Amino acid sequence: MFDFDELFYTVTSVDECIFCDIVLGREPSWRVYEDESTYAFFDIDPVSEYHTLVVPKDHYADIFAITEKSLLQVARTIKKVVSLFESKIGLRNIQIVNSSGVDAQQDVFHVHFHLIPRASGDGQDMRRSTHPEFRERFDELLARLSPDASKQSS
Repeated sequence: MFDFDELFYTVTSVDECIFCDIVLGREPSWRVYEDESTYAFFDIDPVSEYHTLVVPKDHYADIFAITEKSLLQVARTIKKVVSLFESKIGLRNIQIVNSSGVDAQQDVFHVHFHLIPRASGDGQDMRRSTHPEFRERFDELLARLSPDASKQSS
């Protein structure tokens, strides 16, 4: 068996990817939904009942690497799983989360989306610190995204 803590933050290829192993049936999972392009399964470290991960079957490290076609297939599966939750268990509150990159706290480097059912008083808090001072820079920020803007490093 593998050490999850050691695996997280280090996987960079399909040969070391726990999600690829799950998709290929080499590691156990609790499948919620599957089609030819995607796989949805319960998170092994759930923060709520029915906490589900949706992954493409093909390996893409993060949101920047995934193709548009594969991302659309993942989005369709997210909708199917959410609809399943709604019809079978009456779920009407859910957070959908993707983290891409080490600084964004991505923990497995195979693009994935968390479907996290929520309920009042569940103890989960996704509040963020806001920065209203950024509003005065919106024009500048948009200008950097324009087709005429030269590429700048961040």
